[in-house]
Order: sequence, then C-alpha cells, then structure tokens
Amino acid sequence: MQEILNLINQMSPYLLLGFFLAGVMHAFIPGMVYSRYLGGKGFRSVFYGALFGIPLPLCSCGVLPTAMSLRKQGASKGATASFLIATPETGIDSIIATYSILGLPFAVIRPIAAFCNAMMGGWLINKFGDKDEVCPAEAPAGSCCRHHEHSKENKGCCCHHSHGEPRHEGFAGKMLEALRFGFVEMMEDIGKWLVVGLVIAGLITVFVPDDFFALFRDNTQLSMLLVLCIAIPMYICATGSIPIAVALMMKGLTPGAALVLLMAGPACNMASILVINKALGRKSLILYLVSIITMAILWGHLVDYLLPAEWFHTAMCNGCCGVEETTSWLNWCSTIVLGILLLNALCHHCHNSHCHCHEK
Repeated sequence: MQEILNLINQMSPYLLLGFFLAGVMHAFIPGMVYSRYLGGKGFRSVFYGALFGIPLPLCSCGVLPTAMSLRKQGASKGATASFLIATPETGIDSIIATYSILGLPFAVIRPIAAFCNAMMGGWLINKFGDKDEVCPAEAPAGSCCRHHEHSKENKGCCCHHSHGEPRHEGFAGKMLEALRFGFVEMMEDIGKWLVVGLVIAGLITVFVPDDFFALFRDNTQLSMLLVLCIAIPMYICATGSIPIAVALMMKGLTPGAALVLLMAGPACNMASILVINKALGRKSLILYLVSIITMAILWGHLVDYLLPAEWFHTAMCNGCCGVEETTSWLNWCSTIVLGILLLNALCHHCHNSHCHCHEK
C-alpha cells in the first residue's frame, strides 16, 4: 500500500489548490453567465456547453440538476448533453490533480478529449436525437447530493450550483464563500468518491496480478472494451478516477486504455443514464453513450499508437517507482490538511443526513 500513500502525498497539494480554485470560480463568476450562453439553441450553445463545462468544478452527480436547470431555461438537448459530457470528465481540480500524478501530456490531452467528446455528443443529439421539446422532469432522488435537497438556504436540489449570485458581497465575503464552497461543499460532493477511488486503487494494487493486463498487450481493443465495461456503470468522479488509472497502469494497462477510463468513467454512471433517458429521451441517451464510447476509444488509440510513448513515462514512473524521493514537508502537511477536511466533510454529510431523516 506504500504506492497509494505515495500517490496521496503527491496529489494532496494539487487537490487543495484545485478545491480552492473551484471555490474562487463559484464565488466570483456569476451563475447567470453560464445560463446566458448555454440557454440558446443550435451549435453555438453546444460549443459553449463544452467550453464552460471543461473547467467547471461539478461532480458527476452534481452536474445533473445543473444541466436540467439549463434545459428548463431553453437550452437545446444538444447543449445540455454537451454540458453533461464535458463537466464531469474534467474540472479545474481534476486537471491539476491529473498533472500532479499523470504528467503534463495527460493533463493537456484529457480536457481536449473531453471538449471534442462533448462537441460530438451535442451535435449528434441536436441532429439525430429526439425532436420533442417536452420540459424535462426534475432529477430523481438519489441522483444528486441529497444533503442539498432540503437546505434552508437553497430550496430544491441544485447541488449549490444555482444560477443566482453568491450569498456574500465584497471581496472578503466572496473569499469566505470560495473557501466554504471549495473546502466544505466540494469536499462533501466528491471527497467520499475520491476516497472510494483511492480504496479501489489500493485493492487493485494488492489483488490484481502484476502481469494481468499483459494478457491484453497484443489486443488493445479488448483491454479498452474491458475498461469500458467496468467504467460505464460505476460511479466515479474525474479526480477519483486518477488513482484508479495509475493503479491499472501499474498492472500493465496501456496509457490509452487508462485514458478510456478517465473519459468514460466520470461521464457515465447509472444515475446519469436514468436522468438522461427521462429528460432527453431514449434516442438521445443512445447517442450520448455512443459518442462517449466512440471518442474514448478513438482518443485511446491516438495515445497508444500516434503519440510518443515517452510522453507518458511520468505516469508509469510515478506509479511503479513511487515518489518517496520527492515527498517533502509540504506534501505531508497537505495530506494531513486534506485528511482533516475530508473527515469534516464526512461528519458534516452524516449530520445533514441525520437531520434530514428526523425531518421526515
């Protein structure tokens, strides 16, 4: 398990920075900026849906009610799908964390691939998806963060990404809002899934034989299909998928197949599949899944066959060799702070869930 501890130490400073930047984006960028550009119909809204979704720090479940809100405000099905694909696949926090562990090439390729994926999915759905414009139903219970459903400050579940202004005014107030959002609400949303990702990575490290994926070395397509079968139904956030990808690469998975996990895992899970089917229609859901699977495999092949293998040496080296030589007091302090924040988020989440049960 030393490898997992090394990964946590390496990721923790970047994770803290990513959560902080996520909070700054939430506090200082008015929500109506997004609805203004995503609220229209046509290819322009698909483009902006992908563009705004790339850095937006929303977890794989938190994006659902936000996207449905945009849909109700007049966004086309294609723009909604574009936003739904781009947002959970990346985020300012996951891009920084990807750079910290997988290196610069992965950190650059991942958002570009997500953008192309979102554009393709949005275009397909606008072109060939269900044509009816029935106002979608609300996201079903359980598909987003339950502790926001009955918040006194925010009626209804919008996972704190409502399109109103931040509650605080002035620079100091907005900074407090940024810290609260980044280190409390964001932690509650994706913190537990980050822990789940680390646990899964640890289990893979311990129980999967070192040469397991060597069996598929001459059949990259089969290894990518195996990853897709695992990734699509499983809930995993963009940041939590990173340690799993590293653990699989340590066991012989190719960088391209790891990218398939990073693309398909966050964008597809049973909750999002059910919501998209209800809100956008079955044909749109099929096109949504086809675009994600197709683009993930295409980009996986691009990484494995067309890009220099040495570009991805950093990820393999970090995974196989550990990072003991680069671990410093900053890494350890960041890990301790991250652990305290995660524990606080877990306690806060349990408290809210307990209060919610009493309200019932």
